[in-house]
Amino acid sequence: MIEVEIKARADHQKIKKLLEAMGAQGIGIEKHHDTYYNAPHRDFAKTDEALRIRLCNGESILTYKGKKLDSVSKTRNEFETPVDGESARRILLELGFVENGVVKKTREIFEFGSLTIGLDSVEGLGDFIEVEIVADSDVDFHRACLFEFLVKLGIREQESIRKSYLEMLM
Repeated sequence: MIEVEIKARADHQKIKKLLEAMGAQGIGIEKHHDTYYNAPHRDFAKTDEALRIRLCNGESILTYKGKKLDSVSKTRNEFETPVDGESARRILLELGFVENGVVKKTREIFEFGSLTIGLDSVEGLGDFIEVEIVADSDVDFHRACLFEFLVKLGIREQESIRKSYLEMLM
């Protein structure tokens, strides 16, 4: 699956009012505790990849994110699977992976058509919006749609951030 994603700093109160006026549906609030790992055979910071275990609502998900596919968004291949968080952590450590950092955030989730909107409050960084759509093809079209949507929320393409929260914290 290809996740087409764009992130920017955002005023959550302003964005919520606009989302409600547009008819976006509030889905809920999640607390994320993300632990990132680096591989023993290559440096994910240099290859632009990510491997994490996310603890959310008592469940753990192992996620691998491949290299970014363009120079203007956070579009990349992404694979996820539910895991026993502690067992997965121990397996990774036994294989030589090292814990690389932790990101803690609260995410308020909205849906608008096929778009997922996350209003993230990240410890140590502040407030952001992430908009994403899953695409099998025509990534350029989907990315353009996301940027058009953000303009309706008062966020310009130049304000998008390609760095991950972990990169920003480091």
